[in-house]
Amino acid sequence: MKKSILQKYANLLAVKGVNVQKGQDVLVVASLDQPEFVAMVTEALYKAGARKVYIDWDYQPLGKLHVKYQSIKTLSTVDRLALEKIKWRSEDLPAHLYLVSDDPDGLKGINIDKMVKAQQAKMKIIKPYRDAMESKYQWCIAAVPGKKWAKKVFPELKVNQAVEKLWESILTASRVVDDPIAAWNEHNTNIKEKCAILNSLKLEKLHYQSANGTNLTVWLNEKGLFHGGFDTTTFGINFNPNIPSEEVFTSPKAGKAEGIVYSSKPLSYNGQLIDNFYLKFENGKVAGVGAEKNVELLKKMVSIDEGASMLGECAFVPFDSPINNTGILFYETLFDENAACHLAIGRGFADCIEGGTEMSHEERIKNGINDSSTHVDFMIGTKDLTVTGTDFNGKEIVIFKNGNWNI
Repeated sequence: MKKSILQKYANLLAVKGVNVQKGQDVLVVASLDQPEFVAMVTEALYKAGARKVYIDWDYQPLGKLHVKYQSIKTLSTVDRLALEKIKWRSEDLPAHLYLVSDDPDGLKGINIDKMVKAQQAKMKIIKPYRDAMESKYQWCIAAVPGKKWAKKVFPELKVNQAVEKLWESILTASRVVDDPIAAWNEHNTNIKEKCAILNSLKLEKLHYQSANGTNLTVWLNEKGLFHGGFDTTTFGINFNPNIPSEEVFTSPKAGKAEGIVYSSKPLSYNGQLIDNFYLKFENGKVAGVGAEKNVELLKKMVSIDEGASMLGECAFVPFDSPINNTGILFYETLFDENAACHLAIGRGFADCIEGGTEMSHEERIKNGINDSSTHVDFMIGTKDLTVTGTDFNGKEIVIFKNGNWNI
C-alpha cells in the first residue's frame, strides 16, 4: 500500500478519530501485525498535538497461552501494574486508539469456562473505573490488516495479496479518499440529519420482522436519543469512535423486549466465531439461544452478568450500505456491524438519553440505560428486514423497508 495513502489514514485517525488535543496523552492498543503503521499513526498523533503516545502491544497467541497455563486464581487477578494503569486512564483521561487486526477465529479451542470466569472476576474490579470514565474521553476503534485475518476474508489469494486486498477494503470503507477529513465532515453531517429525523418521531418501540424468523419488539426510553457519526465528550470535544461507521443507534429501555431475532452474519467473539444463531427474549431478557456453531460460547456471552442478558443498543444500517455492497464478509464486528442493522447485548450508552452524560451511573440505570460489564454487537440486517416504529401516541411509522431506510 502506498505510504502517502497510509499517511492520510493515520492523520484521519489522529484528527477525526480520537481528535487528540494539544498536550493530551494517547494510548494506542495494537497487535504486532502492522508496526510500520503504528509508527506512522504515532507520528500523526504527535503532529496533531499529543504530549506523549503510549503503545500497548498485544499478541493473540499469547492470550491463548495465558489461559492455558495460568491458574484460574492468577488469571482472575488484577495485579498492581494493571490496576495502576486503569487508575491512570480514569484520572488522566488519555485518548484511546484501538487498531484491530486479530484472526477472527484465533482463540479456537481455548478453555471457555476458565476465560469467562477470569473475565468476570477482573471486571468486578475494573468496571467502576470504566464507569467513571464514561463520556469523558475520546476513543476510536479502527483496523489494520493481519495476515490470518486477511486470509480468512480472501482465502483464494496468497498471503501478501490478501493483506494488500484487505488494506484496500479497509481504506475504502474508511473513506480514505483525496481528502478524508472533508469526506468525514460530510458523512457526519448526513448521519446527524438521520438522527434528527428519528429523534423528532418520539418513538416508544420498534418492531423487527424478516423472513428468516426475526419477530422482535423492543421498547425505547421516553427520553431516549438516537446518535451516530461523531460523538462529544462532557468537555465538548468531538471525536469519531468508529472508523468506519454507517450506523444510527440508540440504547433501548433495559428489560423491555419480546420475541426472537436471528443473526444475519457470523460473530467473532473472544477470538471465536459464532454462526447462524438466534436469541429469544422474554420479559426483556434472553430466555433461550441457539447456534449452528459455538452455542456454548453464545450461552456464556449472554450470562457474563445480569445486564448481558438484556439489550444495550439498537442500530440502523441500510442493507445497501457502502460496506455491504462490497460483498465482503469481514468477520470483524467493526465492519460487519456497519454493513447491516444490528443489536447489542450488554451495556447501554449514557448519551442515548436526555441529560444522560450529566447523570450519575445509578441515575442512568434508573432511567432505563442497561448496565453491564460487556457490550457485544451482532448483525441482524437482511434484504427484507422491516422495522416499524410506534410513537407514544400509538402512530406507526415504517422506519426500514426491504432492508433500507424508509424515512
